[in-house]
Parts: sequence; C-alpha cells; structure tokens
Amino acid sequence: MNIMTIKELLRDVQRGKINLENAVERLKVLPFEELGYATIDTHRSLRHGFPEVIYGEGKSAAQIIEIARRLCGRKENVLITRVDEKKARAVKKRFPGSEHNKAARCVFIKSHPVEKTGRGTIAIVCAGTSDVPVAEEASVTAEAMGNRVERLYDVGVAGLHRLLYKKDILFSANVLVVVAGMEGALPSVVAGLVGRPVVAVPTSVGYGANLGGLTTMLAMLNSCSAGVSVVNIDNGFGAAYVASLINRE
Repeated sequence: MNIMTIKELLRDVQRGKINLENAVERLKVLPFEELGYATIDTHRSLRHGFPEVIYGEGKSAAQIIEIARRLCGRKENVLITRVDEKKARAVKKRFPGSEHNKAARCVFIKSHPVEKTGRGTIAIVCAGTSDVPVAEEASVTAEAMGNRVERLYDVGVAGLHRLLYKKDILFSANVLVVVAGMEGALPSVVAGLVGRPVVAVPTSVGYGANLGGLTTMLAMLNSCSAGVSVVNIDNGFGAAYVASLINRE
C-alpha cells in the first residue's frame, strides 16, 4: 500500500463508494504482513516512497514469487536483487511481463508505470568492464525508483582521457554513483571535477592484495576529495538508493 492507494481509499470513503468497515479491513494489513518465512513491510512506500525490495540470495524461488505476488497485489512495483538464472526464469514464468537484467542479477516487475520523480539525472560511472555487474545493479535500482539514468562505463583512471571525453555527462548529473575496483581511485577523480554528491561503490574486483574489495573500500574512505560518501563492497543497490533519495523532488 502506497500513498496513491491510501488517497484513493480515502476518496472512496468520502464519496460513499466504500463504507468505513470495509476501509478499516483494508487498512488492517498496515504496516506489515506475515508469511511465516518473511514479514513484508507493507508500510515502506508510505515512509520511503519506494516499496520493500526483495533480496534474492538465500531465498527459494517459491519464496521470492510469493513475496512478489503479495506486493503486486498491493499495486506495488517489485524489484528483486541478487537472483541467479534459475530463480530469474521461475520469476519470469510467474510474471511474464517482468524484466530480467542478467548483468545486474535483478528482476523488475511493473504493477504500474514508473513515475519520474527525480529532480535531475543520476550518472552511474564505472571504472572497468569487470565492475559492470555492480554498476548495472545501481542503474536498474535508480531507474526503478523513478530517476533518469546516464551510464558511463569503462572510464577508469588507467585511461583518464576516456572519462574527460564524457565530461558533459559528469557536469550535468545531479548525483553520481561511481563504481570501481582495484585501487578505487575513480571516485576521488570524479569528485574533484564535479560539484555534486558522489556515492562511491568499492567492488571486489582486483588481484590478491585487493583483499576482496577491502583495499578499494579503505582507499575510497580515505579520499582527499570532498563530497564522497562510501557504501559497502559490491553494494550497487545501496548506492543507487542513497542517490535516489538525494535526487528526489
């Protein structure tokens, strides 16, 4: 249940289309719904402006489908992250109109068209091709949350001219999500160029001393450029969520 459905329900009561008892019954499910293996936060849209997102890892296909079915029944758009090919196929079979982004490992089920609510563009900037899965998770999330997204991929510091060639995209963005592995230098470079918030995403891409992304994360936390905030390793979803809140009208 979101703000739109709450307003519609109250209008129906005001117009006499539904009586108070039926309205109360529909509101009883707020703020959550228990399924035994999951407790769905049905109040999330009212608080955050976007419904609860389903994290696919550790859940069975059947559990994901049932949670998604309940959310869709409330006319919510449903984003499912970190789903493998097998689970994605099961979800698409149950929801034929759903969109599966293989690189992002995300499935998006539209119960209604996505309304563009962002003030400006969110630029998703990615250092290398190996970082694309995390960048795509960020891009899919930002789009699902109603933002205009510009993708700027494979523009890492090993060939800085590639980034500068796309400076128009950098300077026009309202918020930037910068994804990088290895030594994690790209967010510092971008933040040094633009006067907008930069959300840095360290990835687990790198050789041994990268330590599964720990070296990258520590480098980003120690950025000498102002305006950089850092999310967890490989957390493209979290970065896009923060960027969406910054970009909201």
